[in-house]
Amino acid sequence: MKVASFFSTLSLFAGVLAETIELPAGVPRSVEEFRAKHPYENPVKRSHRKVVTIRHSKNDGDDISSEFYKGLKKANNGGTLHLPKGHTYVIGKPLDLTFLNDVHVHLDGEIKFTNDTAYWQKNAFTHPFQNSIMFWKWGGKSIKIYGKGVLNGNGQRWWNEFAGKEILDKDNAYLRPILFYAQNATGLDIQGIHFKDSPCWTNFVVTSKDISFKDIVCTARSTNATALPKNTDFFDSLNVEHVNVERAWVDIGDDCFSPKSNATDVHVDTMYCNGTHGQSIGSLGQYKGEMSFVKDVVIENLWMLNGQHASRLKTWAGPDVGYGFIDNVTFRNFWGGNNEYTAFIDSCYFNINATTCNQYPSRMNISNVLFENFTGYSSGKYGDAVARLTCSTSKDAVCENIKFKNFNIKTPCGGKPVILCDGVKDIGVDCVSATSAEGKAALANKCTAPEASASPFKVRKFNG
Repeated sequence: MKVASFFSTLSLFAGVLAETIELPAGVPRSVEEFRAKHPYENPVKRSHRKVVTIRHSKNDGDDISSEFYKGLKKANNGGTLHLPKGHTYVIGKPLDLTFLNDVHVHLDGEIKFTNDTAYWQKNAFTHPFQNSIMFWKWGGKSIKIYGKGVLNGNGQRWWNEFAGKEILDKDNAYLRPILFYAQNATGLDIQGIHFKDSPCWTNFVVTSKDISFKDIVCTARSTNATALPKNTDFFDSLNVEHVNVERAWVDIGDDCFSPKSNATDVHVDTMYCNGTHGQSIGSLGQYKGEMSFVKDVVIENLWMLNGQHASRLKTWAGPDVGYGFIDNVTFRNFWGGNNEYTAFIDSCYFNINATTCNQYPSRMNISNVLFENFTGYSSGKYGDAVARLTCSTSKDAVCENIKFKNFNIKTPCGGKPVILCDGVKDIGVDCVSATSAEGKAALANKCTAPEASASPFKVRKFNG
């Protein structure tokens, strides 16, 4: 189905159609259309690099972890480990790959992890941040992973067994591995790969710099309607600088992109996100006494569909939280369709009610944030409210120079689009408090619309 015919389904669900909201011409709706629009070709083979191959797995129980480790050892310091198309390489044991230097992995086949949940929970690598565990850990200098292959987390069993639980619940003991984890890496370059069905976060990069993801596909799709692929963020980080993401297709169950504590110089350009929690800064300030910051970020040319929020900054509130700042962040050129809030500052994260948030407000400063060139429509979950800025009430935290420019998000609920703002003023457009009469009326005017299905997106019908 062509884009034009797909978006012709964005039609009247009550009354006469006043306006049809469409994606810009040529925007892909599927992995196939994404690859057609942004074709990826493997780099030209360089004859000076030694090429190493290893045996492939005979079946899903044939663990080649040892061969993979030895292959990377042989390819290290100037070589390439080649995993050809048509073959699967099953990893069933944790691998410490932090010794790498000037190594390439040419992945045209599939790397697939076993789904022995009890084994991995007992033997996986660990990281204290949000009690994370990992299948493997990569690290070193000048690491390039590229190709048209798949990195498969085999997540369905993990999602089934995690159903009904929450990752940030202090009592949660069911841990799920991160699909790709790197630490102390300099010059990590990932191109072309399809990250598939991660049990938990898809990528987690820690204490690293010069990080690049280009022409990436990331999907997590459950076959069980009662076990969603929760917390499958495409990208998370701690202590990173110089991060570049270009051309990515993301269809998962959590943040489309989410640099966490201590990220500097981050650029995202051209992402298509479906069903995600948005382009998120944070969450930040989770741990008592710890400083967190994110600064110098540009996220531009985004298509956000059927998600929780399109652009979001989230900072922790409560009696035992940290402190820090978010500074110099630009969200530019966003098209949003069927998202709750298209722009959202949440200074009452996580699961904090208004009373507790006022008593123990966030200690994170937020400054110099720009939301520029936004078009599309909201989901109607919050009525006519299409954006919300909830800044900290702490006398020790500032929320300043937050600006909207060319912000044209419509509501499907028939009213005037309203931007809610508390704790901040002079944002460049009209805004009202969520507790004002106008704010309450906007929030109360909720609406729903039947969803029109077309693979892979479900988009609400819209009457402008």
